[in-house]
Amino acid sequence: MTELKIAVLGAGANGASIGADLVRAGLDVTFIDQWPAHVEAMRARGLTVEMPDRTEVTEVAALHLCQVAELREPFDIVFLSTKTYDTRWSVQLIAPLLHEGSVVVGLQNGMTIDAVAEIVGPERSIGAVLGIAANVFEPGHVVRQVPPEGTWFTVGTLDGTRTPQLEAVAEVLAHAGTTEISDDIRSSKWMKLIANIPEMLPSAILGVPLLTAVQERDMRAVMDAASREAYQLAIEAGVTMLPIFGKTEADVPDSEQYALDLLDAVLESFSLPDTRVAVLQDWQKGRRAELDGFNGYIVELRKRLGGEAPVNEAILRIGERIERGELVPSLANAELMRAIIREPVRVPARTATRPALKRMDLP
Repeated sequence: MTELKIAVLGAGANGASIGADLVRAGLDVTFIDQWPAHVEAMRARGLTVEMPDRTEVTEVAALHLCQVAELREPFDIVFLSTKTYDTRWSVQLIAPLLHEGSVVVGLQNGMTIDAVAEIVGPERSIGAVLGIAANVFEPGHVVRQVPPEGTWFTVGTLDGTRTPQLEAVAEVLAHAGTTEISDDIRSSKWMKLIANIPEMLPSAILGVPLLTAVQERDMRAVMDAASREAYQLAIEAGVTMLPIFGKTEADVPDSEQYALDLLDAVLESFSLPDTRVAVLQDWQKGRRAELDGFNGYIVELRKRLGGEAPVNEAILRIGERIERGELVPSLANAELMRAIIREPVRVPARTATRPALKRMDLP
């Protein structure tokens, strides 16, 4: 492979751990992040990635966001690993450092491929789906619960074309996990969205690891109801059900059972007893969570196509109450969650303003 110049924009848990694999493979990688202490720690001590069977410390080139304006040499590949709500400004930030053949790869949850395409053009937008579990609460230190041997990626262009840039992206990511190319990346990303819908907000609302949340009375029933709504919406939107997480076409039933199977795959392959979903990690750090990228996306698309998604909307409204400070993530919210499947729940719609969250004590 010709020497590529690569940026990881958003060096949080996923971006940093994936970027470290690329550095250790001998690739030219620049980390860019908005957490000053994290950047300084990586500069001073390298990046520590703690995995179940080993710990790796990697020297990395890390930059603060403000230093992007000082760069002149363009990047060939930009791996975007920011929160979904940071997508647009992040891409605009890096756009001056792209050349005609550069691509931006959205290593993100949610349907961000169109937002990237609107800014840099569809020919430069590559969608990605990733199966990984990691967290970062200390500057310069990532706990990666799924090592490269168990990590999984699918990448693809918007129109399904297998371009040289796409092939290069797949080859690069193969250093961090098993990598596949999808001819229908939008549907592939929908599969991950359907898998995320029942896990992200429901377990975060309860304030416990995912495997603990699933064991709470009636919670799997709530999660499954949210999954079924997402599945039915996907079918109506013309989404093709595709195998992900290493599944084959034979593992894709022609029914809503596939939505439940995807959650099972997350529980079996990407969850340890202490695995906390990204939404809960954000709340514990005092940050906004990607509500609109998960259940909120289902609610809004359902409205655009006509009708309602009552289960996902009820879950979303509880999450918004946490962001407004009216509730905190806790098992005390379990009864609110159970009520969702007993009868339709009408909770106040979102407000226009949201106060800053306070950092919570970590368990």
